[in-house]
Amino acid sequence: MNRNFKYYLIASVICVFFPAVLHAQISEGLSDRYIRVAEVGELVDSVNVWGDVGSAGRYLVPERTKLTDLISYSFGFSQLRGGQSNIDWSKTQIEVKVSRYDRDKKLVKMAFFRYRYHDPEPLEMFDFELQNNDVVTLQVRRKPSFTDYVKVVAPVIGVLTTSVFLIENLSGH
Repeated sequence: MNRNFKYYLIASVICVFFPAVLHAQISEGLSDRYIRVAEVGELVDSVNVWGDVGSAGRYLVPERTKLTDLISYSFGFSQLRGGQSNIDWSKTQIEVKVSRYDRDKKLVKMAFFRYRYHDPEPLEMFDFELQNNDVVTLQVRRKPSFTDYVKVVAPVIGVLTTSVFLIENLSGH
């Protein structure tokens, strides 16, 4: 009987609190995640921006918006992630991918732009016109530096040496 009471109590708590948790995860309205760049009344394209940008989301941009303008609307690429304040930008590479779904042919067409941080942007990026439902993904890549390797290897070495000292002390040597 006591066991059934516990199950009943747990089920009651879940039924009481689950709707509150579910409600907290649903936004107030779908329009809260849209970022309007276009003026009201202007013809717009809806474009997704993902990846290493200052403000990812679904953008409502004027028709015939250029790719470089959209990147600017999303506050450009995220320069510093994870406390990387002393990055060697000469080793940094920026990748921009635009995916466009062709419903008639049932395939995804892709435009890909890659350049180093210190190099000029590819000319094709300035002329690339976005279309409705395009997905723009921006990724900042950099080659790992010596300190990156040290940050990975040092904790492992620390755990191994601590384990060796612990085993030696416990075995009485």
